[in-house]
Amino acid sequence: MTKLVAFHLPQYHPIPENDMWWGKGFTEWTNVARARPLFPGHAQPHLPADLGFYDLRLPEVRKAQADLAREYGIHAFCYYHYWFSGRRILERPVDEILASGEPDFPFCLCWANENWTRAWDGGEQQILLEQTHGEDDFRAHARWLSSAFADPRYLKEKGRPVFLVYRASKIPEIERFATILREEAAVKGFSGVHLVRVESFPTECCQLPEGFDASLEFQPSRKHFERPLRRGFLRRQLMRLGLLPRAHLDHDVRSYPDLVRRSLDAAQSPWPCHRCVTPMWDNSARRRVQGATIFVGSTPELYKDWLMESIRRSKSLGDDLVFINAWNEWAEGNHLEPCHRWGRSYLEATRQALAEA
Repeated sequence: MTKLVAFHLPQYHPIPENDMWWGKGFTEWTNVARARPLFPGHAQPHLPADLGFYDLRLPEVRKAQADLAREYGIHAFCYYHYWFSGRRILERPVDEILASGEPDFPFCLCWANENWTRAWDGGEQQILLEQTHGEDDFRAHARWLSSAFADPRYLKEKGRPVFLVYRASKIPEIERFATILREEAAVKGFSGVHLVRVESFPTECCQLPEGFDASLEFQPSRKHFERPLRRGFLRRQLMRLGLLPRAHLDHDVRSYPDLVRRSLDAAQSPWPCHRCVTPMWDNSARRRVQGATIFVGSTPELYKDWLMESIRRSKSLGDDLVFINAWNEWAEGNHLEPCHRWGRSYLEATRQALAEA
């Protein structure tokens, strides 16, 4: 049976670090609310409907999310997990889920192992929190993770807990981490870990590191990008002269239908690879001045077709995990949660794709 797993961002509650770096009370909603259209027909801002501007410190919010996801066929959430040499960030929602046993909804974790920088305001080179690695840190991290794996709600694949690494190539001695993780999981009684390398960037698309069981084609994948829209010579000159909106010059505006087509036309990976789809994508809420990637032309029907075909192909390979990016990446214009423009249309398309595949 296919299990749909939706990525879940926990950055919807204030934390001291974000207060210091971005201003008092900053959450992901801060970026979402100040987004504006960059060109005619640009659908910004993305505003939440049914669940509103929620706070993930509230258990009733976490339950409402799980209830909504279950109603439309989502099997589990994949929460982003932040670990910096024993220091965890944005940990409160998952900690409270683990401690309380609520909501009764499957989940797994994806280690978002990048440095935290000032990327949102153009300061990519200014590191706020740096990733460092070593044997002792690998062991401490693996022990914490193994305790989470022991939760009965934790997503298992053939009895093994599912764990994702977002930038495996950034971790020196990644094979050693994989070994230690399995050792600590064995202490908790597991026969192994279903370890997944996320193909988040081109550098993450080479041969699987030893100890990994599968990869995940994270969408939207740059492998399937075509030429940006409206970038011809004449249009560039008119934009520079101010006779056309500069959005197509300052940002990367692309076609969602082309992304779907190229993703489905791509050759099968030579190693086990979980499929992934995205309902939409537009991170201009985070990158308002320049450098946003904006996909136009998404509809619930196109998304449904992509998801349905992905489920069918996964079934044919005996793979019962299909990922959706994402449940609630509102500042990336990338969400299944209901919004004012589409309501529950993408959720309904999810349920239909699962039923018809």
